[in-house]
Amino acid sequence: MNELIQEINAFRDERNWRPYNTPKSLAISISLEASELLENFQWCSSEQAVSATFENIQEELADVLIYSLMLASDLDLDVPQIIREKMKKNAVKYPVEPK
Repeated sequence: MNELIQEINAFRDERNWRPYNTPKSLAISISLEASELLENFQWCSSEQAVSATFENIQEELADVLIYSLMLASDLDLDVPQIIREKMKKNAVKYPVEPK
C-alpha cells in the first residue's frame, strides 16, 4: 500500500500538482469522480453497466481510489488501520444475525 501511495505522490509531484491538492480539493475530487463512476450505472442494471462500460468503470474507480489515497497520505492516515477501525465499528453497528 505504501509503495502505491509513493508512486501516486511521485506522479503528482513530478507535475507540481501538490499545491492544488488541498484536503478540500481532494475531497471534492473524490465526490466528482464517484459521480462519474455512478453515471455508468444510471438507467441500466448492474449487469448491463458492467458489460457496456467495464473499462470506464475501472478508470473512474481508479480515480476515486487515487484521490482517496492522496488525501489519506496528506492527512498522514494509515489506510489499513482506518479501514480496520471502521470495520470494527460497523461490526458493532451491524451485528451478524443468528441463523
